[in-house]
Parts: sequence; C-alpha cells; structure tokens
Amino acid sequence: MKIVIAPDSFKDSLSAQDVADAIAQGLAQVWPQAQLIKCPMADGGEGTVASVLAACNGEWRRTRVRGPLGVAVEARWGWLAESRTAIIEMAEASGLQLVPPEQRDACSSSTYGTGELIRAALDEGAGRVILAIGGSATNDAGAGAMQALGVALLDVHNQPLPPGGLALANLSRIDLGGLDPRLAQVSFEIAADVDNPLCGPHGASAVFGPQKGASALQVRELDRALGHFAEHCAQALNKDVRDEPGSGAAGGLGFAAKAFLGAQFRTGVEVVAQLTGLAAAINGADLVITGEGRFDAQTLRGKTPFGVARIARQHGVPVLVIAGTLGEGYQALYEHGIDAAFALASGPMTLQEACADAPRLLSERAQDIARLWRVAAR
Repeated sequence: MKIVIAPDSFKDSLSAQDVADAIAQGLAQVWPQAQLIKCPMADGGEGTVASVLAACNGEWRRTRVRGPLGVAVEARWGWLAESRTAIIEMAEASGLQLVPPEQRDACSSSTYGTGELIRAALDEGAGRVILAIGGSATNDAGAGAMQALGVALLDVHNQPLPPGGLALANLSRIDLGGLDPRLAQVSFEIAADVDNPLCGPHGASAVFGPQKGASALQVRELDRALGHFAEHCAQALNKDVRDEPGSGAAGGLGFAAKAFLGAQFRTGVEVVAQLTGLAAAINGADLVITGEGRFDAQTLRGKTPFGVARIARQHGVPVLVIAGTLGEGYQALYEHGIDAAFALASGPMTLQEACADAPRLLSERAQDIARLWRVAAR
C-alpha cells in the first residue's frame, strides 16, 4: 500500500515535516509494510521555504536586514544551487510575528527588508526568485522593497519618502534610474494564498489592515495612499496591475512585485507542489493524507489541503484531512476532492493543550483512520 502524507504546518505548534512524521508514525502502527511517502507542504505562508528545502535538499541562507519597523533582524531564505533558485518568505524580514501586538503599525511598517533579501539573492547569482508573501506586518504596497532595490520615491520637494504606506500619499515622482539592473535577468514568481486586489473594499488595507494595527480611519487613509501610489506606478511603468488577483497580498507587496519585477502570480501550494514533485509522488498512490491547523471554508481560497486535493483528484486518489479543528463550512471541500475530514482533539481541551500534545494526537488519529480503512477493505 502506498500512502502520500502531504500536510501543511500546524501554526504555533508543528512544522509540516513534524506533522508528516507524526502521521507516518501512527500509520506505521497499523500498516508496518506500507510505503509511506512524506511530502511536507505549504501554501506561501509560514513554512514554505522549509518545506521546499526539505524536499529538494536545498540550503538555508541568512541575511541581516531591516525589520518591518526598522529594527535589524536576521532573516533566513532558501537557496537551490542547481537551479539557481532563491525562495524568500517575506515574513522572515517583514512579518507580523516580528512585531509585538502593542507595536503593530500598518501606517509606517515597511517591506524594505524583503527588498534586501531579494538583493542578497541577486548577489548569490539567482536566476529565479520565488516570493512567498504570507504573514506580513506591512501595508506599503511593496514600496519599501522597491526602495531597497533602487527605486526612488520622492515627494514634492524631491526628498525620499519615509517608510510606510501612509507616506505614499505624499508621492510626487518615481525615479527608476537606480533600479538594480540585475533584476531584468531574473524571473520572479509570487506564491500566495490570497487573491485580493490592491485597493477597495476587498483590498489590502480594508481586509488585512486591521490585524496589523490600523484603525477604521487609517484603513481609509491607507487605501487612498496605496491608490495614489498605484496611479504614479501606472504612469511610470505604463501598466496598471492594481486590480489583478494577488496584488493586495502581503499588504500590497504582490502589486509591487508584479508592477516593477514582472512577477507571475501563482497559488503558493501550486508552487510548492511543483518544486517538491507532489504529483509524481501521488501517481499510483492508494491514499493521500493532508491537513492544516484549521480546516474550514477559507481552505477553498487556495490553502494546502485544497491544492493537494486538486492534484490527487487528477490521479483518482482519495484524500483525507486531519486538522486541528474543523471550522464553519468545511463540508464544502467535499465537492473539491476531499473525501473525509477528522479533527485532532480526542476530547475537551484548550488550544494550548492541543498544541502541546499535537504529535500524539496526530499519531492517534492516523491510527484510527488506518484501522477504519482496514475494516472497510475487508
């Protein structure tokens, strides 16, 4: 029996590799002779680089960069030497986890450090850069990243704009003269799990600004500032990508990556699946087990179980989900290649208890699934 184990991480608990290991341990208790293929996954958010490097024997790199509020941080990124591919999680340099809740500031946080990571990849000789753009603390439409790469954003007095999305309201001119020429020789891909536009009621500021510390008034001001930036970009670059899917991802970093770098937008799970060879692993399998921390209707927007199920469906392989919790509307996934879903908890427990005991619970649920499958096969 061949089983592919392709979960995402369980946020604040286990990495995707740890989840896969725990599930495999449980399955092996019932099916000791089974061929268990572990393929840790991600959807563009936290853990994307780790999943790819584990599957592709890549290497970690570390670069000292500016954090979202200007304080230096040491950010990790991935390097696949054979294909000269850099995999960058913007959250490593500009992520929400780098800012304590009481210090979160959507108006002045900057993606400058993410631009510095791109520059480090250029120094390494990258020919391809994959930007995983989930978990941002920023709402600057990627302006900071572009400044780090040589774009000058100037006010009416010909002075550089300060960091943050709100400052973009004062943009008067964009100077592309200092843009790093090496960028023209590199292909860029955006790996994300959201498809929001840059502006408007479904845009970066309105949807994600509040979780980054923006008040209702600041959301409106940021939305106008990002729209002003988009107008200037359209004039300077002779193209307007603000309404394209994914332009609002990571506080608008998706917009800048498309506009200035010509990046192609792809769902994060699609990118990771390609790099890890998931389709080849699933071909000929008897079962696929995937999972994530919370499995609900939002999974339909391109999260890992949805992406894994799409691939498995093409090969006619059934898919089961083990999740930390089953949220509202998860049953909708049954129309998209998921055959059954199981929650992790074995009884009443707090979130902290579930996170702490996740390896054991995953192993037990996997055993339960294997036993049920064995009975059904009789």
